[in-house]
Amino acid sequence: MGSIFDLIVGTVTQGLIYALLSYGVYITYKILDFPDLTVDGSFPLGAAVTAVLLTNGFDPYLTIPVVIAVGAVAGLATGLIHVKLQVRDLLAGIITMTALFSINLQIAGSNLIVDRAVSTIFTAAPTMALLGGTALIYRKLIITLIIAVLFKVLLDLYSKTKSGLLLRAVGDNSVLVTTLAKDKGTVKIIGLVISNALVALAGCIVCQEQRSFSSTMGTGQVVFGLATVIIGTTIFKKLSFVKGTTAVMIGSILYKASIQTAISLGLPANLLKFITAVLFLGILVIGNRQKSGVKKSA
Repeated sequence: MGSIFDLIVGTVTQGLIYALLSYGVYITYKILDFPDLTVDGSFPLGAAVTAVLLTNGFDPYLTIPVVIAVGAVAGLATGLIHVKLQVRDLLAGIITMTALFSINLQIAGSNLIVDRAVSTIFTAAPTMALLGGTALIYRKLIITLIIAVLFKVLLDLYSKTKSGLLLRAVGDNSVLVTTLAKDKGTVKIIGLVISNALVALAGCIVCQEQRSFSSTMGTGQVVFGLATVIIGTTIFKKLSFVKGTTAVMIGSILYKASIQTAISLGLPANLLKFITAVLFLGILVIGNRQKSGVKKSA
């Protein structure tokens, strides 16, 4: 019974960590309508920078603002390539993602393990002072819950600002932004900066939770993000009082639970990416059929 409960706690923790990535994909996919593949590069970028900083004695909590800044630069690169160089959105993301693969290798090599003696946000002095009597698995849950909720609240507050409203307007009606004498390209760049900062932060937390970095850990992350956004927004689309950030957070937890269930049923861990792809395909098919049903009934 205890092991099952620990498995549930671990799954929820993973869902909360990856909710940060889902927030980023939510901004580009759902708000900006921008298919940003930079995610597959900025996620391991956050992990690579974190791993190197931790192994060099950097304070684990200070890695968070550093990684947010680095992820923001990755998003800025994609935004500038798209807006200033007029490269199509999909290709702009692919270019940055490809460049980041080499950059990540340069930063941390193909793999980097963080020694057990090195403190992370889950074992650092401030954490132990508050949660020292709590088991590690529950410390991870509490810390990730705080971080996920904190950034959800910050995003919700940002969405109510003038900049946040313009961001939403670009995805819905870019002409409106132009009539307001605002540069829609600049607004897109801001969205990409925020999105990839959050994605890199997710990579940072994953690195500290797993104590490792791998150059291939970004593969398929954009698919995961899209799936969680679609799950969350589909489940709560009729509940207008549920904010988009809340929906994708729950979607992230549900998606991680689905994958964990598949593995628990005996499917090999080597098929994790395959399972992810199949689940995503199923979600897309169901979503398209629901849309078709709505159109026919109309």
